[in-house]
Amino acid sequence: MDIGIDKIGFYTPKKYIDVVELAKARNVDPDKFTIGIGQSKQAVPMQYQDSVTMAAEAADQIISDDDNIGLVIVGTESSVDESKAAAAFLVDLLNLPKNIRAFEIKEACYGATAGLKMAEGYVALHPDKKALVIASDIARYGINTPGEVTQGAGSVAMMVSQNPRILKFDHEEVYMTKNVGDFWRPTFSKTAFARGKFSNQVYVEFFSELWKKYQTDFNQTVDNFDTMLFHIPYTKMGMKALKTLKDETDPDKFAELSKHYQASIKMSREVGNLYTGSLYLGLISYLINGDPKSGEKMLMFSYGSGAVGELYSITVQPEFKKILDSEKIKKVLNNREKISISDYENIFVKDVKNGYKTNDSDVFDKFYLREIKESERLYKKIKL
Repeated sequence: MDIGIDKIGFYTPKKYIDVVELAKARNVDPDKFTIGIGQSKQAVPMQYQDSVTMAAEAADQIISDDDNIGLVIVGTESSVDESKAAAAFLVDLLNLPKNIRAFEIKEACYGATAGLKMAEGYVALHPDKKALVIASDIARYGINTPGEVTQGAGSVAMMVSQNPRILKFDHEEVYMTKNVGDFWRPTFSKTAFARGKFSNQVYVEFFSELWKKYQTDFNQTVDNFDTMLFHIPYTKMGMKALKTLKDETDPDKFAELSKHYQASIKMSREVGNLYTGSLYLGLISYLINGDPKSGEKMLMFSYGSGAVGELYSITVQPEFKKILDSEKIKKVLNNREKISISDYENIFVKDVKNGYKTNDSDVFDKFYLREIKESERLYKKIKL
């Protein structure tokens, strides 16, 4: 049975800042941000937005009445509740049936990949059912911190089914887990803590070790892949791993892989860090901005600090161009408003506490946090 991704949706907030303006405000050479880090714009979520509302926005784009969804998984490290899963809120917001499994997965940026693997197993056992897997996150490090330029926000929703029309899972995968202190966010903190250089080092080490195992387990080389996609919290990150393969193939092949990588980072440059969704935004970007072919084999490197890593392969399906709504996804990026650095700072520091209420006239999205009453988050869906 062929199982894979049948539909993909993407959402990012309607406000953003220019990274050059951010650099100037922080008295930093803009080249450090635009070239050294590789970012151009950064999404700015509003107060009424969180991992739940963004997940709903992305999922709403791909759900249809004839989808027989039996499983909903949200991968996030921006959880809004220590007990209730984001997926439980979505069952209500998206009008999903009650006879459904819905839960949340947390393992830093690896969560969505874990969700896809669970979804694959679920569909294998229930071929008449579909699974909705959503990566939804707000990356926060704080104003005027070293990680500020790698912030971002957004969500990627993927429908997993048999006979997928976009991407097929190849059932080739290797994975590993190590207890590593490269990145963490304690329950008391709304911003993350990170050892940046160490995290980069661990990222590359995970890729190298997993690649060796992948080669051994499946008798594969670099030349077996048309494209390699990476977790990209900032767009220069994946290239660090890709460069480790330069001596394993000829210059023309490496140039081809590098060209495909550049196509995969175009959208991330415009959005920033999506944490669990970063790898999958790169996938969307490549499908839209690259020149993928039916039957093309791609290697996916998923990494979540803490740390869990996985390499797995997928194959592009014949109908992918017809099914992937490229124009709708492009509109999500193009129909945004640039705001000033001072406006971004004002939004960032506002706290959403018990008693918070949203003024409906300030909402520009379909799903939003209406209020927090008795410490319970209450959401609303509106017709736009």
